[in-house]
Amino acid sequence: MLDLSRLRALHAISVHGSVAGAAAALGYTPSAVSQQITKLERETRTTLLERRGRGVALTEEAVHLAATAQQLLAIVERAETTLEERRGLPTGRLSIGAFASAARGLLPGVLAELDREHPSLDVRMTEVDPHLSVDLVAKGVIDLAVAHDWDIAPLPAPDGVAQAVIGEDRCDLLVPADHRLAGRDGVRREELAKERWICQPPGTVCHDWLVRTLRTAGYEPDIRHQAEENHTQLALLAAGLGVAMMPRLGRGPLPDGVVEVRIEPVPVRRLYALWRTEAARRPAITAAVAALQGHGAGAGLRRAGWDDVR
Repeated sequence: MLDLSRLRALHAISVHGSVAGAAAALGYTPSAVSQQITKLERETRTTLLERRGRGVALTEEAVHLAATAQQLLAIVERAETTLEERRGLPTGRLSIGAFASAARGLLPGVLAELDREHPSLDVRMTEVDPHLSVDLVAKGVIDLAVAHDWDIAPLPAPDGVAQAVIGEDRCDLLVPADHRLAGRDGVRREELAKERWICQPPGTVCHDWLVRTLRTAGYEPDIRHQAEENHTQLALLAAGLGVAMMPRLGRGPLPDGVVEVRIEPVPVRRLYALWRTEAARRPAITAAVAALQGHGAGAGLRRAGWDDVR
């Protein structure tokens, strides 16, 4: 008899591509995940992981076993959903993935409310890049994701994944206090062609959005400095090293020497909650989505499309 928790560990490695990534997603230590795989190899009398440089790769047998594990985990999820639905109360474990600024600016209040109102619910939150979150939900690695898209790049949701709008987050141009645009009431995107930019690294949603936005204004942005954290970008701004477009959610107070300027038209990103449609009956999903929407306004999000579920 194969142990389900060990199959879950193998499935997580197949999704995240590493033992460390699987451990972070499951809330375990890497050594605990490695021990699960060692026991699974002993049970199956099969080598499941091979060393590749500093990382690991699944053997052909492990790939097939991981696919079967995904099917088994889906069956277990349906059983758990049925039981939770019959009880009528949010119970069990609920894993939530959120992108960085939502994890910082929205999730603390949401998690505190769920912990207070639903003591039988075990909620676990992990910071996840929005590029990855939809796929993680679809594959059953996390139960619920908080993701976002931009006005020029809609978020695709595959079959089997439902989504509801949490709210809209506006974006401002941030400049050093002595910058030529610092005193302006507003600025159009076409006026920013000669600026030096500070933004996230390539491959992130915000970096791709900035490049596409400024290309539509007719020029290629001169990106001088790249940093993942908002606080690092703000420090670079305060040092007078460039300008940045930054959403308001999770941004925090601006440091001395940095001011915001309205961009016309105002860039808007929309935040979504996403979950598997087969888990939609779970009271835990319903409670979490309601909490996310309820705390959206308090986090500075504008109400937009509250009933937009698809």
